[in-house]
Amino acid sequence: MSDDFHLLLSSYGQQVLRVAEEMSPSERDFLVFFQTLSKLYPPYLARKALEIAILRTEARAKFPFADHLYFTRPALEQASSWVVSNYRTARFSEYQRVVDLGCSIGGDTMAFAQAAEVIGIDYDLQRLVYAQANLSAIELNERVHFVRADLSQSLPIAGDSRSTALFFDPARRHDGRRMFSVYDYHPPLSTVNNWLPDYPAIGVKLSPGVDRGELESFQEGEVEFISLAGSLKEAVLWLGPLYSTRWRATVLPGPFSLVAEPGANCPFYEPLEYVYEPDPAVLRAKLVKTLAVQLDAGMLDPDIAYLTAHEKVDTPFARIWEVEDWLPFNLKRLRSYLRERHIGNITVKKRGSPI
Repeated sequence: MSDDFHLLLSSYGQQVLRVAEEMSPSERDFLVFFQTLSKLYPPYLARKALEIAILRTEARAKFPFADHLYFTRPALEQASSWVVSNYRTARFSEYQRVVDLGCSIGGDTMAFAQAAEVIGIDYDLQRLVYAQANLSAIELNERVHFVRADLSQSLPIAGDSRSTALFFDPARRHDGRRMFSVYDYHPPLSTVNNWLPDYPAIGVKLSPGVDRGELESFQEGEVEFISLAGSLKEAVLWLGPLYSTRWRATVLPGPFSLVAEPGANCPFYEPLEYVYEPDPAVLRAKLVKTLAVQLDAGMLDPDIAYLTAHEKVDTPFARIWEVEDWLPFNLKRLRSYLRERHIGNITVKKRGSPI
């Protein structure tokens, strides 16, 4: 662990950081800013201050108080948005203690600490130091105890398991590359089977592109797909007392949740007055038919997840398009149709077609 970050936390280092932030630096012009700042302060400290200042600017999209936090680029890219972390925290409301396994720089730890005592565990010493600084920055450090440990070994915790829940965020990148299979996570998802006998309340953060077939061994688990502002962010596997249904799609902000209705079915129609484009969380949870029943809608095609209906029903689970006309696909005919109506730029929404 470099001493650069520890020096940055000193009063002198904070002065350098303030100057760096006032420069409004960018990654693209890093060298220009570095040359300027290193004329005033030691180069190693100027570099660290600029890195933090740039990452704070980028982190505002995820954290409302990003200007007080400390990041590394990989950790920021992997961190959940504050809105998502806060939403997940509500699931742990009945527990006095949450153990954040793979806590990294403390993004989720900060959310948990608002509601419970927290133990943050990670093997990366640098990230633990950053996490400690982040919890201190928002004055929640007294509610959190950090431990360096290898999660592939036995958990370094004790106490009443009935009042303790676990949140497991396994590493899903190696050498900068994403790992999509739960068998390649570090440690692998199967590790939770070692913890379940003692700590049955477990939530696991998964890649949003997780192979649903790889989760078949967790039949008594709930798989929740979460989207934020129309973008799919992550999946979560809920086990033990945290389980409530098999598949769930959650749309944030809200939250709005959709769960499977047994036997949900819907007819197939040609395009009607309105077309619905389901949210990506609904698509990944395979709850399109459930949504169709709610909207009194039908499907355009058995393999293409667009819905259509006579009436417009506002819903957080889909975007809605009014149908002005529809016709069989023919590129020449389509161009003529658009020219006749003086339509210039268009957005093409398509599924199931290479066009």
